[in-house]
Amino acid sequence: MAGFRIRGPVGIRAIPHPAVTVGVEFGDRTFDIHGETGRTRAGSLAAGLAFGAFRVRAEGIACVQIRLSPLVAHPVLGLPLSELRGNVIGLDDLWGSDVLRLRERLNQAKSWQERFALIDAELSGRLRAGREVEPEVAWVWRQIIASRGRARVRDLADRTGWSRQRLWSRFGAQIGLTPKRAAMLVRFDRAVHRLVRGHGPAQVAAEGGYADQSHLHHDVRAFTGTTPAAAADEPWLAADDTAWPGAGRGGEHRVDCT
Repeated sequence: MAGFRIRGPVGIRAIPHPAVTVGVEFGDRTFDIHGETGRTRAGSLAAGLAFGAFRVRAEGIACVQIRLSPLVAHPVLGLPLSELRGNVIGLDDLWGSDVLRLRERLNQAKSWQERFALIDAELSGRLRAGREVEPEVAWVWRQIIASRGRARVRDLADRTGWSRQRLWSRFGAQIGLTPKRAAMLVRFDRAVHRLVRGHGPAQVAAEGGYADQSHLHHDVRAFTGTTPAAAADEPWLAADDTAWPGAGRGGEHRVDCT
């Protein structure tokens, strides 16, 4: 998780990440979200895996942003991720009045560390009460992450002992994407962050498992709605090295990005 305090008006494009994104705002302000399904205003939100890139406008926002592995997001959020697939919804719709209680406690907290501890307790309680994903589904997700999206889905299905059809069905219901789309998202995430760090598209495509540079261009546009050159300048991605240091190596990161 990471803590953000945005004092002035800001508008950014939210870019998909291979995690479920949760934002809990505690400064009595709202996010103004413009996406594929229209406009939404929410004080706290949850965005499923591979949501379509959407624009967020905010002013005077104070929030904790959490990135949840889909392996824990399913029990923590309290719904199958297939119901959240590609969508951004108000967290109130999932947690009801508990969100207001949590926002009040975050606002009263004296430090970011105290706020992170409150979030820890909330998520841990919900995780214990929820239903875990099946071991085979969890194993396939971890293999996709470990291979940086380059694992062959058919081989993964064979190693679970499941048919391809069964893996597609169970994985989609519990993770919110097909295994193929999940691998595409993981591969894209690594590629687009390399573009942000200044690597050329041709090199990124060649070393990232893409057939060619046009394949990379296609995937970047599919997830961001823009070109690789434009995506490399997106503030949402540029903030990642500050908000999520060492991203991709696992663990948790607790950072105040004021």
